Amino acid sequence: MSDCLFCHLIQGKIKSKIIYEDNEVFAFEDIHPQAPIHILIVPKKHIPNLTQLREEDKELVGKIHLVAKRIAEDLSISRNGFRIVINSGRDAGETVEHLHFHLLGGRKLNWPPG
Repeated sequence: MSDCLFCHLIQGKIKSKIIYEDNEVFAFEDIHPQAPIHILIVPKKHIPNLTQLREEDKELVGKIHLVAKRIAEDLSISRNGFRIVINSGRDAGETVEHLHFHLLGGRKLNWPPG
């Protein structure tokens, strides 16, 4: 999508601190972190939000979770715990219409979150 912030990040048009990248998945540090570790993990395929997932995307979403696990291990937060958050739609707090997974950790996270 031509005006999507995350698509521009994926294409390298906007700089970011890249944490992970392969042919299908891109992960980078959030510029407004809500925890000591706050990584955004996005599919390179433009999917506006969770409601736009298709059957063909199930392996991609599974892969994203495995990438989250790997990043959590690499950043040494897998032992004490971390959280994965997906906001879908404006009322949920989605501000960029490109499916993304927030990986949060590095401190005790409270519940309920919002």
